[in-house]
Amino acid sequence: MAITMGANDYDIAVVGAGVAGLNAAITAARHGARTIVIDMLGAGGQVINVDRIDNFPGPAEGMSGFELGPMLQMQADEAGVEFALDTIDTISKTQGGFRIAGADLDLTASAVIVAAGSAKRTLGIPGEAEFEGRGVSHCASCDGPLMRGKEACIIGGGDSALDEALALAPHASRVTIIHRGPRLKASAALQARAREASNIEIRLETVVEAIRGENGVTALAVRDLSTGQTSEIPCHGVFIYVGLEPNTAFLGETVALAADGRIVVDLDMQTSVPGIFAAGDVRARSVAHLAASAGDGVTAAISAIRYLAAEDIDEPLKHHALAR
Repeated sequence: MAITMGANDYDIAVVGAGVAGLNAAITAARHGARTIVIDMLGAGGQVINVDRIDNFPGPAEGMSGFELGPMLQMQADEAGVEFALDTIDTISKTQGGFRIAGADLDLTASAVIVAAGSAKRTLGIPGEAEFEGRGVSHCASCDGPLMRGKEACIIGGGDSALDEALALAPHASRVTIIHRGPRLKASAALQARAREASNIEIRLETVVEAIRGENGVTALAVRDLSTGQTSEIPCHGVFIYVGLEPNTAFLGETVALAADGRIVVDLDMQTSVPGIFAAGDVRARSVAHLAASAGDGVTAAISAIRYLAAEDIDEPLKHHALAR
Protein backbone atom coordinates (compact mmCIF):
# COMPACT_ATOMS: atom_id res chain seq x y z
CA MET A 1 0.00 0.00 0.00
CA ALA A 2 1.39 3.41 -0.98
CA ILE A 3 2.19 5.95 1.72
CA THR A 4 0.74 9.28 0.61
CA MET A 5 1.99 12.40 2.35
CA GLY A 6 -1.03 14.45 1.22
CA ALA A 7 -1.02 17.82 2.98
CA ASN A 8 2.37 17.04 4.50
CA ASP A 9 4.25 17.59 1.23
CA TYR A 10 7.87 18.69 1.37
CA ASP A 11 9.65 21.78 0.13
CA ILE A 12 12.62 19.71 -1.09
CA ALA A 13 12.92 15.99 -1.74
CA VAL A 14 16.46 14.63 -2.05
CA VAL A 15 16.86 11.35 -3.93
CA GLY A 16 20.00 9.65 -2.65
CA ALA A 17 21.67 9.53 0.77
CA GLY A 18 25.32 9.63 -0.19
CA VAL A 19 27.70 12.50 0.55
CA ALA A 20 26.09 14.77 -2.07
CA GLY A 21 22.53 14.01 -0.98
CA LEU A 22 23.16 14.33 2.75
CA ASN A 23 25.02 17.63 2.37
CA ALA A 24 22.19 18.92 0.19
CA ALA A 25 19.60 17.87 2.77
CA ILE A 26 21.52 19.36 5.70
CA THR A 27 21.91 22.69 3.89
CA ALA A 28 18.27 22.79 2.77
CA ALA A 29 16.92 21.97 6.23
CA ARG A 30 19.17 24.56 7.89
CA HIS A 31 17.66 27.13 5.55
CA GLY A 32 14.21 26.28 6.80
CA ALA A 33 13.06 23.91 4.04
CA ARG A 34 10.95 20.88 4.92
CA THR A 35 13.28 18.23 3.59
CA ILE A 36 13.11 14.47 3.05
CA VAL A 37 15.87 12.14 1.86
CA ILE A 38 14.87 8.98 0.01
CA ASP A 39 17.33 6.15 -0.55
CA MET A 40 17.00 2.41 -1.06
CA LEU A 41 19.95 1.54 1.21
CA GLY A 42 19.95 4.18 3.93
CA ALA A 43 22.25 7.05 4.85
CA GLY A 44 25.84 7.01 3.64
CA GLY A 45 25.48 5.41 0.22
CA GLN A 46 28.41 3.46 -1.21
CA VAL A 47 30.89 5.40 0.93
CA ILE A 48 29.85 3.22 3.89
CA ASN A 49 31.95 0.37 2.44
CA VAL A 50 35.14 2.41 2.00
CA ASP A 51 37.83 1.41 4.51
CA ARG A 52 39.76 4.68 4.39
CA ILE A 53 38.71 8.03 2.89
CA ASP A 54 41.51 10.43 1.97
CA ASN A 55 39.70 12.69 -0.52
CA PHE A 56 37.43 14.43 1.99
CA PRO A 57 38.40 17.16 4.49
CA GLY A 58 38.93 15.68 7.93
CA PRO A 59 41.57 14.01 10.10
CA ALA A 60 45.06 13.76 8.61
CA GLU A 61 44.94 9.99 9.06
CA GLY A 62 41.73 9.84 7.03
CA MET A 63 38.47 8.24 8.14
CA SER A 64 36.35 5.28 7.18
CA GLY A 65 33.08 5.47 5.31
CA PHE A 66 31.49 3.78 8.30
CA GLU A 67 32.41 6.92 10.29
CA LEU A 68 31.57 9.55 7.67
CA GLY A 69 28.11 8.24 6.72
CA PRO A 70 26.66 8.20 10.27
CA MET A 71 28.28 11.56 11.03
CA LEU A 72 26.46 13.18 8.11
CA GLN A 73 23.22 11.42 9.03
CA MET A 74 23.49 12.75 12.58
CA GLN A 75 23.88 16.29 11.26
CA ALA A 76 20.88 15.77 9.01
CA ASP A 77 18.80 14.43 11.91
CA GLU A 78 19.73 17.43 14.03
CA ALA A 79 18.75 19.77 11.17
CA GLY A 80 15.29 18.17 11.02
CA VAL A 81 15.69 16.13 7.83
CA GLU A 82 13.30 13.19 7.43
CA PHE A 83 14.40 9.89 5.91
CA ALA A 84 12.57 7.22 3.93
CA LEU A 85 13.75 3.88 2.56
CA ASP A 86 12.48 3.21 -0.95
CA THR A 87 13.45 2.76 -4.59
CA ILE A 88 12.23 5.66 -6.73
CA ASP A 89 10.38 4.65 -9.88
CA THR A 90 9.41 8.03 -11.37
CA ILE A 91 9.62 11.77 -10.88
CA SER A 92 6.90 13.70 -12.69
CA LYS A 93 5.76 17.33 -12.89
CA THR A 94 2.60 18.40 -11.12
CA GLN A 95 0.79 21.72 -11.06
CA GLY A 96 2.48 22.77 -7.83
CA GLY A 97 5.79 20.92 -8.01
CA PHE A 98 6.79 17.30 -8.49
CA ARG A 99 5.47 13.87 -7.65
CA ILE A 100 8.04 11.33 -6.45
CA ALA A 101 6.72 7.78 -6.71
CA GLY A 102 8.43 4.65 -5.48
CA ALA A 103 7.61 1.10 -4.52
CA ASP A 104 5.95 2.31 -1.30
CA LEU A 105 6.25 6.07 -1.17
CA ASP A 106 4.10 8.49 -3.15
CA LEU A 107 4.74 12.12 -2.19
CA THR A 108 5.02 15.59 -3.64
CA ALA A 109 7.70 18.24 -3.25
CA SER A 110 8.16 21.76 -4.51
CA ALA A 111 11.72 21.02 -5.66
CA VAL A 112 13.80 17.88 -6.15
CA ILE A 113 17.53 17.26 -5.82
CA VAL A 114 18.71 14.10 -7.56
CA ALA A 115 21.82 12.74 -5.87
CA ALA A 116 21.25 9.08 -6.66
CA GLY A 117 24.91 8.33 -7.31
CA SER A 118 26.17 5.49 -9.45
CA ALA A 119 26.38 1.71 -9.48
CA LYS A 120 29.58 -0.22 -9.99
CA ARG A 121 30.15 -1.25 -13.60
CA THR A 122 30.55 -4.94 -14.36
CA LEU A 123 33.07 -6.59 -16.68
CA GLY A 124 30.60 -8.80 -18.52
CA ILE A 125 32.99 -11.75 -18.70
CA PRO A 126 32.49 -15.50 -18.09
CA GLY A 127 32.44 -16.38 -14.40
CA GLU A 128 31.65 -12.88 -13.13
CA ALA A 129 27.96 -13.43 -12.39
CA GLU A 130 28.45 -17.10 -11.54
CA PHE A 131 30.91 -16.38 -8.74
CA GLU A 132 29.27 -13.22 -7.38
CA GLY A 133 29.40 -13.61 -3.59
CA ARG A 134 31.60 -16.71 -3.96
CA GLY A 135 34.88 -15.00 -4.69
CA VAL A 136 33.73 -12.03 -6.78
CA SER A 137 33.19 -8.93 -4.64
CA HIS A 138 32.93 -5.15 -4.86
CA CYS A 139 33.88 -4.44 -1.25
CA ALA A 140 37.40 -5.27 -0.10
CA SER A 141 36.88 -3.60 3.26
CA CYS A 142 33.87 -5.93 3.83
CA ASP A 143 35.42 -9.17 2.57
CA GLY A 144 39.10 -8.53 3.25
CA PRO A 145 39.26 -10.78 6.33
CA LEU A 146 38.05 -13.69 4.19
CA MET A 147 41.23 -13.31 2.12
CA ARG A 148 43.59 -13.92 5.06
CA GLY A 149 46.60 -15.81 3.73
CA LYS A 150 45.08 -16.08 0.24
CA GLU A 151 45.79 -14.48 -3.12
CA ALA A 152 43.48 -11.65 -4.21
CA CYS A 153 43.13 -9.65 -7.42
CA ILE A 154 41.90 -6.10 -7.89
CA ILE A 155 40.64 -5.15 -11.35
CA GLY A 156 40.89 -1.42 -12.07
CA GLY A 157 43.39 1.41 -11.88
CA GLY A 158 41.62 4.32 -10.22
CA ASP A 159 41.44 5.59 -6.65
CA SER A 160 38.81 3.03 -5.61
CA ALA A 161 40.89 0.14 -6.93
CA LEU A 162 44.03 1.19 -5.10
CA ASP A 163 42.12 2.08 -1.94
CA GLU A 164 40.74 -1.42 -1.84
CA ALA A 165 44.08 -3.02 -2.71
CA LEU A 166 45.57 -1.27 0.31
CA ALA A 167 42.65 -2.48 2.44
CA LEU A 168 43.29 -6.07 1.28
CA ALA A 169 47.07 -6.00 1.71
CA PRO A 170 47.09 -6.61 5.49
CA HIS A 171 45.00 -9.76 5.01
CA ALA A 172 46.02 -11.36 1.70
CA SER A 173 49.29 -13.13 1.00
CA ARG A 174 49.43 -11.30 -2.34
CA VAL A 175 47.32 -8.64 -4.03
CA THR A 176 47.58 -8.25 -7.81
CA ILE A 177 46.23 -5.03 -9.34
CA ILE A 178 45.22 -5.58 -12.98
CA HIS A 179 44.67 -2.53 -15.20
CA ARG A 180 44.13 -2.45 -18.94
CA GLY A 181 45.80 0.94 -19.42
CA PRO A 182 49.52 1.75 -19.71
CA ARG A 183 49.44 3.66 -16.42
CA LEU A 184 47.32 3.82 -13.30
CA LYS A 185 44.70 6.57 -12.95
CA ALA A 186 44.78 6.79 -9.16
CA SER A 187 46.25 9.73 -7.27
CA ALA A 188 50.02 9.87 -6.90
CA ALA A 189 49.72 9.40 -3.14
CA LEU A 190 47.76 6.16 -3.50
CA GLN A 191 50.11 4.87 -6.18
CA ALA A 192 53.10 5.53 -3.91
CA ARG A 193 51.50 3.65 -1.01
CA ALA A 194 50.60 0.71 -3.26
CA ARG A 195 54.11 0.47 -4.69
CA GLU A 196 55.58 0.57 -1.19
CA ALA A 197 53.51 -2.43 -0.07
CA SER A 198 55.61 -5.58 -0.25
CA ASN A 199 52.72 -7.86 -1.22
CA ILE A 200 51.07 -5.71 -3.90
CA GLU A 201 51.92 -6.40 -7.55
CA ILE A 202 50.75 -4.16 -10.40
CA ARG A 203 50.11 -5.53 -13.90
CA LEU A 204 49.44 -2.91 -16.56
CA GLU A 205 48.13 -3.33 -20.12
CA THR A 206 46.38 -6.50 -19.04
CA VAL A 207 42.72 -7.48 -19.47
CA VAL A 208 40.79 -10.16 -17.63
CA GLU A 209 38.95 -12.45 -20.04
CA ALA A 210 37.38 -14.94 -17.62
CA ILE A 211 37.08 -15.86 -13.96
CA ARG A 212 37.86 -19.54 -13.34
CA GLY A 213 36.84 -21.89 -10.57
CA GLU A 214 34.50 -24.63 -9.40
CA ASN A 215 33.05 -24.10 -5.92
CA GLY A 216 34.79 -20.73 -5.76
CA VAL A 217 37.28 -18.59 -7.66
CA THR A 218 40.68 -20.18 -8.26
CA ALA A 219 42.21 -18.14 -11.10
CA LEU A 220 41.82 -15.36 -13.65
CA ALA A 221 42.39 -15.84 -17.37
CA VAL A 222 44.21 -12.73 -18.59
CA ARG A 223 45.70 -11.37 -21.80
CA ASP A 224 48.71 -9.09 -22.09
CA LEU A 225 47.68 -6.31 -24.49
CA SER A 226 51.27 -5.49 -25.48
CA THR A 227 52.20 -9.06 -26.50
CA GLY A 228 48.83 -10.78 -26.97
CA GLN A 229 50.01 -13.58 -24.69
CA THR A 230 47.40 -15.26 -22.48
CA SER A 231 48.00 -16.73 -19.03
CA GLU A 232 46.31 -17.47 -15.71
CA ILE A 233 46.80 -15.72 -12.38
CA PRO A 234 46.09 -17.81 -9.25
CA CYS A 235 43.42 -15.97 -7.29
CA HIS A 236 40.87 -16.73 -4.55
CA GLY A 237 39.09 -13.38 -4.52
CA VAL A 238 38.35 -10.89 -7.31
CA PHE A 239 37.45 -7.29 -6.46
CA ILE A 240 36.13 -5.28 -9.41
CA TYR A 241 36.48 -1.47 -9.67
CA VAL A 242 36.20 -0.56 -13.36
CA GLY A 243 34.07 2.55 -13.20
CA LEU A 244 30.51 3.56 -12.43
CA GLU A 245 27.16 3.69 -14.20
CA PRO A 246 24.87 6.59 -13.17
CA ASN A 247 21.60 5.68 -11.46
CA THR A 248 19.37 7.70 -13.78
CA ALA A 249 17.11 5.07 -15.37
CA PHE A 250 14.17 6.13 -13.19
CA LEU A 251 14.27 9.62 -14.72
CA GLY A 252 13.37 8.41 -18.20
CA GLU A 253 13.15 11.51 -20.38
CA THR A 254 12.21 13.81 -17.52
CA VAL A 255 15.50 15.75 -17.70
CA ALA A 256 18.25 16.06 -20.31
CA LEU A 257 20.99 13.46 -20.00
CA ALA A 258 24.51 13.47 -21.42
CA ALA A 259 25.72 10.69 -23.71
CA ASP A 260 27.04 8.73 -20.71
CA GLY A 261 23.64 8.83 -19.00
CA ARG A 262 24.56 11.48 -16.45
CA ILE A 263 22.36 14.50 -15.80
CA VAL A 264 23.18 17.74 -17.62
CA VAL A 265 23.31 20.69 -15.20
CA ASP A 266 24.42 24.31 -15.19
CA LEU A 267 26.74 25.92 -12.63
CA ASP A 268 23.85 26.09 -10.14
CA MET A 269 23.23 22.33 -10.47
CA GLN A 270 19.95 23.15 -12.23
CA THR A 271 18.80 20.53 -14.74
CA SER A 272 16.85 21.16 -17.94
CA VAL A 273 13.67 21.22 -15.81
CA PRO A 274 13.29 24.20 -13.44
CA GLY A 275 12.94 22.91 -9.91
CA ILE A 276 14.92 19.70 -10.45
CA PHE A 277 18.58 19.86 -9.47
CA ALA A 278 21.35 17.24 -9.51
CA ALA A 279 24.46 16.75 -7.40
CA GLY A 280 27.39 14.36 -7.10
CA ASP A 281 28.66 11.81 -9.60
CA VAL A 282 25.18 11.39 -11.09
CA ARG A 283 25.65 14.74 -12.85
CA ALA A 284 27.55 15.27 -16.08
CA ARG A 285 31.20 16.31 -15.85
CA SER A 286 31.49 15.38 -12.18
CA VAL A 287 35.04 14.77 -11.01
CA ALA A 288 33.69 11.93 -8.79
CA HIS A 289 35.52 13.24 -5.73
CA LEU A 290 33.84 13.16 -2.31
CA ALA A 291 34.76 16.76 -1.48
CA ALA A 292 33.39 17.90 -4.84
CA SER A 293 30.21 15.89 -4.30
CA ALA A 294 29.70 17.58 -0.94
CA GLY A 295 30.09 20.97 -2.64
CA ASP A 296 27.63 19.93 -5.34
CA GLY A 297 25.10 19.09 -2.66
CA VAL A 298 25.45 22.46 -0.98
CA THR A 299 25.22 24.29 -4.31
CA ALA A 300 22.12 22.34 -5.33
CA ALA A 301 20.44 23.06 -2.00
CA ILE A 302 21.14 26.79 -2.12
CA SER A 303 19.90 26.89 -5.72
CA ALA A 304 16.75 25.03 -4.72
CA ILE A 305 16.14 27.46 -1.86
CA ARG A 306 16.50 30.39 -4.27
CA TYR A 307 14.16 28.66 -6.70
CA LEU A 308 11.53 28.25 -3.98
CA ALA A 309 11.89 31.88 -2.96
CA ALA A 310 11.60 33.11 -6.55
CA GLU A 311 8.54 30.95 -7.14
CA ASP A 312 6.97 32.29 -3.93
CA ILE A 313 5.83 28.77 -3.11
CA ASP A 314 6.00 29.17 0.62
CA GLU A 315 5.96 32.68 2.08
CA PRO A 316 7.63 31.82 5.43
CA LEU A 317 10.31 29.87 3.61
CA LYS A 318 10.82 32.75 1.19
CA HIS A 319 11.45 35.22 4.02
CA HIS A 320 13.74 32.74 5.78
CA ALA A 321 15.81 32.07 2.66
CA LEU A 322 16.13 35.70 1.62
CA ALA A 323 17.20 36.72 5.09
CA ARG A 324 20.36 34.63 4.87
